[in-house]
Amino acid sequence: MDWNGILNKEQRFAIGLTSGASSLGLQATLVRIKGTGSRLAVKHLHTLNRRYETGFRTRLLAPRMDTQELSLLSFELGDLFADAAEELLDHAKTEGVTVDYISTDGHTMSHIPPRNVNKGIGTLQIGESSVIAERTGLPVVSDFLARDMAAGGQGAPLLSYACARLFHRWDRVSVCLDLGGTVSITVVPRDLDDLIAFDAGPGTIAIDGAVRYLSGGTKEYDDGGKAAKAGVVVDEFLEYLLDHPYFNRVPPKSTGWSEFGPDVYLRDSLAARNDKSFEDLVATCTAAVAYSIVRAYNRFIRPRHEVDRFILMGGGCRNKTLVDQIKKGLSDLTFRTSENYQLPHDAMGGIGVAMLGNETLCGTPGNFPQATGAKRAAILGKITPGR
Repeated sequence: MDWNGILNKEQRFAIGLTSGASSLGLQATLVRIKGTGSRLAVKHLHTLNRRYETGFRTRLLAPRMDTQELSLLSFELGDLFADAAEELLDHAKTEGVTVDYISTDGHTMSHIPPRNVNKGIGTLQIGESSVIAERTGLPVVSDFLARDMAAGGQGAPLLSYACARLFHRWDRVSVCLDLGGTVSITVVPRDLDDLIAFDAGPGTIAIDGAVRYLSGGTKEYDDGGKAAKAGVVVDEFLEYLLDHPYFNRVPPKSTGWSEFGPDVYLRDSLAARNDKSFEDLVATCTAAVAYSIVRAYNRFIRPRHEVDRFILMGGGCRNKTLVDQIKKGLSDLTFRTSENYQLPHDAMGGIGVAMLGNETLCGTPGNFPQATGAKRAAILGKITPGR
């Protein structure tokens, strides 16, 4: 593999592959990248989103699975990633573009960040990189979270590095809110030594999980937040949802399916309130997500920073009710979306992953220790050579 040939290019083209925590589908994004570190510049070129078939999604969401099923899923997802990458490679050819590498953070099956000295840590992502490399012939950079965690960090939020590089300005403080399966907040200050990033709590995994459970699997998500808008918040249920100990933890912190997956966070509590309407319960879960964001901002960010821009991104931007509630709770802030910066909200995961792959290839650290809690800046990821 001619690494120097890739690194010596004035501009590189990459495909970022990612799978959302809600397990609705995958995202593949084609970008152009120049430079590295503080000189890194990115241009979004094309994105495609693919829904998973119902059977595959059901298997991804299974609360328990054996090692055989995990192995099968990893290779199957690798094939699905490769299918999407090949489609983008065909698109790139029509634009006269030669793709240099592929980058993926896979699909997180387990994320156990450091909490105290008496408990272990671990993280596991599937979506076999060797399958992608063999199918496409391109080098694949993957498995980014583990190195930061090995260095004592949370491993997440993964998008914080991209936010820092894309939205840093010397004359303003920006907050990036990624409304994904889990909600992550990244504060990009004038001086990056003061950068803050953490998971605020559950996002679409809670809302989608409630919809899926309450509809008996006939619905996968609240389209546009219409059900939540039609419902009335159940106050005692909202209080219950917001009583989770994670919300009181001080950053750096990260979370995921093990704490806020529907089977853990919602199933029993929803079953105990079967006298309430579908709309009221979805409205309450949506309000819990919005309120946890507002509360995290007021507690962890407002006392330290005077924010100029609040930038929304991620699949949750399609939930108008959720977005409206966040804006109402933080009515004194100026809101933007990533689209205002020519970055589609539903492409940010792929863009961020492609940027991390670039840093791995360039030998540049892809974490900010002040955000993740790692002992040092580390070069993240592993490289699977192409053919």
